[in-house]
Amino acid sequence: MKKTTLFILLFIVFKINSQQNTYGIYFPNTDRQSKCNYFLQAFQQKPKEVSFGIKTEGEKLFFEISDKRWFDILFKKTGDGIAIDIVSKERYNCNKVVDNKQIRGTLLPPTYAMQLKRKLKKNVNGNYRVLVGKIPTNLQDKELEFNILFLQNKTLCQYYNIYNLQAYPWDLLDMGVYLDSLTYKNQKITTVNENTITKYKTLKFTIPFEKNKSEYKPEDIKPLYDSLRLTNFNIKKIAIKAYASIEGSVERNITLQKQRANSIASSIQSFQKPNIITEISSSENWVEFLNDIKNTSFSNLSKLSKKEVKTQIVGNKAKELESILKNHRKAVITLSLEKKDKYKTLKIEELTTRFNDAIKNNDLQEANTIQNTILDKVKDKLSPDALTKMNIPKQKKYINLLTKNSMIKYLINISQTLIVEQELLALEKLQPNNKKIKYNLTVLKFIIWKNRARKINKNKFKQEILNLKKLGIKEALIDRMLVNFHIIKAQEDIQNRNYDEKDESIEFITDTYENFPLSNYDYLSLAQFLTYYANIYDAIDLLENKVKQITVDEDLLFYYLNLTITDKNLTKTTAYKATILNALNMNPKRFCKIFNASLKGGVTFQLLENIELRALYCENCK
Repeated sequence: MKKTTLFILLFIVFKINSQQNTYGIYFPNTDRQSKCNYFLQAFQQKPKEVSFGIKTEGEKLFFEISDKRWFDILFKKTGDGIAIDIVSKERYNCNKVVDNKQIRGTLLPPTYAMQLKRKLKKNVNGNYRVLVGKIPTNLQDKELEFNILFLQNKTLCQYYNIYNLQAYPWDLLDMGVYLDSLTYKNQKITTVNENTITKYKTLKFTIPFEKNKSEYKPEDIKPLYDSLRLTNFNIKKIAIKAYASIEGSVERNITLQKQRANSIASSIQSFQKPNIITEISSSENWVEFLNDIKNTSFSNLSKLSKKEVKTQIVGNKAKELESILKNHRKAVITLSLEKKDKYKTLKIEELTTRFNDAIKNNDLQEANTIQNTILDKVKDKLSPDALTKMNIPKQKKYINLLTKNSMIKYLINISQTLIVEQELLALEKLQPNNKKIKYNLTVLKFIIWKNRARKINKNKFKQEILNLKKLGIKEALIDRMLVNFHIIKAQEDIQNRNYDEKDESIEFITDTYENFPLSNYDYLSLAQFLTYYANIYDAIDLLENKVKQITVDEDLLFYYLNLTITDKNLTKTTAYKATILNALNMNPKRFCKIFNASLKGGVTFQLLENIELRALYCENCK
């Protein structure tokens, strides 16, 4: 998955720092509209696809922009230009008071239109860049960020703080391929309501715990036991997220939750040997606490820091809150299951012999069962040559076995796509209306188009996708394919600067994705795609309901934070505070990393201008 850096731009207005050399720059107050007329108009009309930022090369600072045409519109006259404000993270030391000044750091001399246009050069990545300054010697060993002052006729018209966000434009939603049933590369998706037995599935249970106890009640875990006794699946992995209510010391709460999680894990391990892969995490349940006190007499607690809340919830107040707190002590258990395989312990040589014997004896059911075991070993790269030793006649009655043997090559190695396509086209002649073959051929064509292995007629291909419905392919799967169709088309349109057509594809995607189930991986892929094309509010809408859940996927949660954490009004709300505390509980190191410099993997340390975020950072990260 190819990563690109997306620069998100924030317009900021503060007081002027009168003690700093401002190189003759005029800082407007009430006359900004008249002084910055065509400059403001240019920013209002800037295509959202145009991005810009500051890149470093040693001590040199370059202004980089994706579209030269907009650059030329912006810098018309000799007094139009750029100045860089170099901001050090030292400004946000937790022991200091942050002043509210226009220039946050060290202002460099402006670079004006004549020099900007004369020295602008095309870069190897297709963008344009020009040198706009150098980092002073006394700042070169510090953690720095670079804000941009845009000047019209030496008047400050726009002040930009740039923050960094990773975006992934090329991810398609996993469409799966037909083997026996619909099978996905990404096993987080296990079924799409197909009336067939799936190889993988998950079970999820919530088990409550009593205050100060690490033992669970037998009746609370009985449904889990009953499910495991009745299933013909093996447990592949146990994931336990244990939550403590927020009163009391953090250390005691986490210790107690680990004891609870370990007791559950040990109990589940007793169902099979060898030991099952187990993931355990423990945290205090601040999310549900803040949500549950919202409309109660305790709602004022949401305005306090975690430390202050803990000092309040003691004695009688703790007793008063017990009716709320008792619901927060629990463990959420997710079991990843795999269908039992009676041939799993056999060596590949014996399996292929048994498979070929089953074919000779015309026992297709047995051949299918053995083939699935062989394909699992091939997928695990234990026996890559096994497929060549399986003797399957090229006849219609063996079409399912032949299809699976071809598609497994694609699943383990995408570079086999064109070869597999030819094999399926040959099989299609044996059974022209086989829905599995038609569906698989369509999936392969997406990969061919995306990787530009062959020119694809878009209109004809779209009709092929729609025609799958006549073969009995479910509409949800077709909608999923159509979203992928527009993901690739949008990429082509942006490269050809067909912005209107690209916007039509984005609109189709945002109108359609609710028509089918999404995995966490899908949510993240779509959010990254929308962000890459500057549809940030659509990306936020996509993730908003997901992040309210305490069991939200970590990557989704942090991506949502990156999209929203610059919104000062949002960060003041109780709901957002709950989201942040959930991130802190889930992965404190990752949360604190958000406040690193934008050029060093963070969003921006200038988030610490925000009083609420600064308090959280200083309480939890220092």
